[in-house]
Amino acid sequence: MTGELAVYRTELKDLLARLSASVEGLDEEQLNWRPPTSGSNSVYVIAAHILGNLEAWVLGIACEQSIERDRPAEFRAAGPDAAALIDLAGKLARRFDETLGALAPAALDGVREPPASLRGVGPAEPLTARGALMLTVQHAATHLGQLDITRDWAQVSVKG
Repeated sequence: MTGELAVYRTELKDLLARLSASVEGLDEEQLNWRPPTSGSNSVYVIAAHILGNLEAWVLGIACEQSIERDRPAEFRAAGPDAAALIDLAGKLARRFDETLGALAPAALDGVREPPASLRGVGPAEPLTARGALMLTVQHAATHLGQLDITRDWAQVSVKG
């Protein structure tokens, strides 16, 4: 594995570990609590969206694997505890490690046409696998900040 691929693998693994640590120990009410502002998402929803986006963009777009994504379902997600989120984060970390470990360095320059079913909102624009990985890391990091703020607010608002 090249140095660049190792960086992506490490960053993605760290983001998934941070997600797991952020949701671990929250009870059902805290995980599913939504801030009182219009359109706000719960910790569970934010985590489900991060995981769905990571799978779609890393495996489906950058690595061109067959992935199915139900993005609207990510925003309806709820659960009794964080176990399913933590389990999925662990599975994705292992899949990313295997897939990026097998990716040829030259594949980073390959142009991808992200399908609407995986990319989410916005117009389709071709980008390289490298670009897809970079955007994915940035997207996850941004949402992890949001997740942490929402978690802190939920812990104060909902006494677990």
